[in-house]
Amino acid sequence: MESGVDEFISDFSRFYILTLLYERPAHGYSIISKFRKRLGKEVSPSLVYPFLKRLEQKGMVNHTVKPVGEKERKIFELTDEGRELCSRLFKRFAKLISIAIEPSLEVCSHCGCKVYEGGYHEVIEGKETTFCCKHCANSYKQEKNYT
Repeated sequence: MESGVDEFISDFSRFYILTLLYERPAHGYSIISKFRKRLGKEVSPSLVYPFLKRLEQKGMVNHTVKPVGEKERKIFELTDEGRELCSRLFKRFAKLISIAIEPSLEVCSHCGCKVYEGGYHEVIEGKETTFCCKHCANSYKQEKNYT
């Protein structure tokens, strides 16, 4: 893989590690397991553990040692500062996703909301018209006296 692609995958992996910690505290092996189960991808322990250590050095996570089964594990938990960082990252990521999918969105002809998937379509005066739901379609037709 090219260096830039490797960095991108590593950055995505780190972002997803933060997402998992945002959901709940976890130990390193648990993060690796959830990563594999949810995304169907492997993440290297050589990425996970140094990243957790760096987060801790920057005050984004704390760890406590707790028994898990027969072993003791470091359970990592986001600090308030870490949760704030995640919130900012999630908002930025949401904006990027919004920009990426915006061209493929449809808009309800009645209320103007964005229709992400499916929607309700009806032919009105020979033109297919998009609505978010049947109720908006009915309200639109009543307002325009199509009923």
